Amino acid sequence: MVTERTADARPAIDAELVRCLVDAQFPQWAELPLELLEPAGSDHVIYRLGEELSVRLPRHVGAIGQAEKEFEWLPRLAPHLPLAVPVPVKVGRPGFGYPWPWAVSRWLDGEVATVEALAGSAGTAVALAEFLTALQQFASERVPVGGVLGDLAAGSLADRDRATRAAIAEVDGVFDAAAMTELWDAALGAPGWDRPPVWFHGDFHTGNLLTVDGRLSAVIDFGGLGIGDPACDLTIAFTLMSAGSRAAFRAALGVDDATWTRGRGWALATALNAYTSYAAVNPRVAAQTTRQITEALIG
Repeated sequence: MVTERTADARPAIDAELVRCLVDAQFPQWAELPLELLEPAGSDHVIYRLGEELSVRLPRHVGAIGQAEKEFEWLPRLAPHLPLAVPVPVKVGRPGFGYPWPWAVSRWLDGEVATVEALAGSAGTAVALAEFLTALQQFASERVPVGGVLGDLAAGSLADRDRATRAAIAEVDGVFDAAAMTELWDAALGAPGWDRPPVWFHGDFHTGNLLTVDGRLSAVIDFGGLGIGDPACDLTIAFTLMSAGSRAAFRAALGVDDATWTRGRGWALATALNAYTSYAAVNPRVAAQTTRQITEALIG
């Protein structure tokens, strides 16, 4: 059971702990070297294990279901997608004081996508639209409509209303609070998704895209994977793209006005959450989320 105390827990994770977990549970990899990956995301500590594997350990309770989710669903989704995705190999158990499941996956070569390299690329925008189209069309393993979705159930913008309005008030003076409130009200008031639920990535932003030789190669970090309204995945249009490539993305994906408005709302809400949580201590997050908020306001 997750208590208030465990919800705030952030276990200490270092190379010694990871070495103990790997060697005890997967001795076939005991001789492989470990190398810390920096900078990693806010949800996981990541080590490269040898040349072909990676180890990902959740930093906090909000990420603890990802190992099992990716292990179950990514092998089913991967053959249908035009870009590479992580291939889960094993799910590790708690141990040595570390309290949660963790994952071993195949290593994906590549550099994290950057705005500087790809913002103006219409080709990249279309490739991302094609990836989302393929993801949304995946049906062979879909949980039946009306069935039990569990951790695949979609959240909603309304769930974020109180926190988003509080964040708008907090950053008033840094960003245009009136413009943010206008956008947020429009997103909440936009007609909802009225078609059959589809698959979405759930955390589709620049940091979860890899490139090789300047071209998109992979999409990673499927902890937010779910079924429902795909508007949350439009966030990528505001983290990575310029106005021109964003138009190409929207046209290729065929996004209607209501879904686009909800997507702008998701971009605003997630950027504000990250900005208020991390920007004061992480200049990289400050720059990324500032751009996301600014582009979401432009539309």
